Amino acid sequence: MTLAIRSKLSTMMFLEFFIWGAWFVTMGTFLGMNLQASGAQTAAAFSTQSFGAIIAPFIIGLIADRYFNAERILGILHLSGAALMFLMFRSESFGVFYPAVFMYMILYMPTLALVNSVSFRQMSDPEKEFASVRVWGTIGWISAGLVISYLFHWDSVDGMARGFLKNTFLMASIASLILGLFSFTLPKTPPKAEKGSQVSISDILGLEALKLLKDKNYLVFFISSILICIPLAFYYQNANPFLAEIGVSDPTGKMTIGQVSEALFLLLLPVFFKRFGFKTTLLIGMIAWVIRYTLFAFGDAEGGLWMLIVGIALHGICYDFFFVSGQIYTDSKAGPKIQSAAQGMITLATYGIGMLIGFAIAGQVTDVYLNADGSHDWNSIWLIPAGIAILVVLFFLVLFKNEVLSKKTEPQPIKR
Repeated sequence: MTLAIRSKLSTMMFLEFFIWGAWFVTMGTFLGMNLQASGAQTAAAFSTQSFGAIIAPFIIGLIADRYFNAERILGILHLSGAALMFLMFRSESFGVFYPAVFMYMILYMPTLALVNSVSFRQMSDPEKEFASVRVWGTIGWISAGLVISYLFHWDSVDGMARGFLKNTFLMASIASLILGLFSFTLPKTPPKAEKGSQVSISDILGLEALKLLKDKNYLVFFISSILICIPLAFYYQNANPFLAEIGVSDPTGKMTIGQVSEALFLLLLPVFFKRFGFKTTLLIGMIAWVIRYTLFAFGDAEGGLWMLIVGIALHGICYDFFFVSGQIYTDSKAGPKIQSAAQGMITLATYGIGMLIGFAIAGQVTDVYLNADGSHDWNSIWLIPAGIAILVVLFFLVLFKNEVLSKKTEPQPIKR
């Protein structure tokens, strides 16, 4: 891979995740403050990610893999996304905003697979080369948060009061327009599948991987993966509004600590595998959710700020030690024939089914603990996902039997 191609792929990754980080983190705060959305409405907006994850395999399997170059589809999807983002920027009611974000996520979620496809096709040794390209995606996500908090101050008390959070969608729209145009300069990535070959819905959804569920250990892991997405949904939906409401300065910038932690603990994951084994590593990841939400429940913007910072910093353990470990475990269980199908199945189960359930519960809980003055009983709200995480820990601890991974694997880059 030449330096020019590496630079293009790195720029692509930076913009891909800059776009997502530019609006997704602050959407809950924006909806509550700018559009006066309820918890249930906010949950519905976040749930569009799950619908996008469910529909994405059809777009990739039926179109991208069979008829058109991946870089061209990537460009078209992001150009369309730029228009939808601009509509979200101009929205003055949830009724206008929701259809736009729904359509946007259906278009955006397939691009996560497309940027990987474009990258892998240019690499002779993806295991060694991909991480150095993918890390620019994490840098892009972090950069978006820093720009919002420390360059434009859109999430400052004054900025939020003046409605400036809507500018995050304009920034994402401009970045999407840039990536859409830039995509047509990327290396040509023609489809691999033969146009005349038959494809079934089962192939697209990876349903052949369902046979893995006959393994009791994998079934326990699979159920745990869906259930632990409920606490994860609380974080995505409520963390930024929570920090903003209780008066934490520059909340979006502070939340980038989680992405830095994510990158760091990904590097440490092989060490934990070797020292503690797979079951213990997953348990550490799940217990971290309990600790994180307990810290959120009792922390505050003054003397307890350190508790909130530690809770944010635990994101690397929460995410990497369970979800990335789960990708590795799934890979070790699946043979070469169903390797891709198995990864697709666990992604559909977590980001599709699990997160859909999680956002629905998070939205209802947030509405239940809404005070008369418009504030929230955050102590009660955060203790609920902490309790759910404890139940998942007990379920996994009792029913999952420790085992050694059957083949040597390396952590795969985090998908966002």
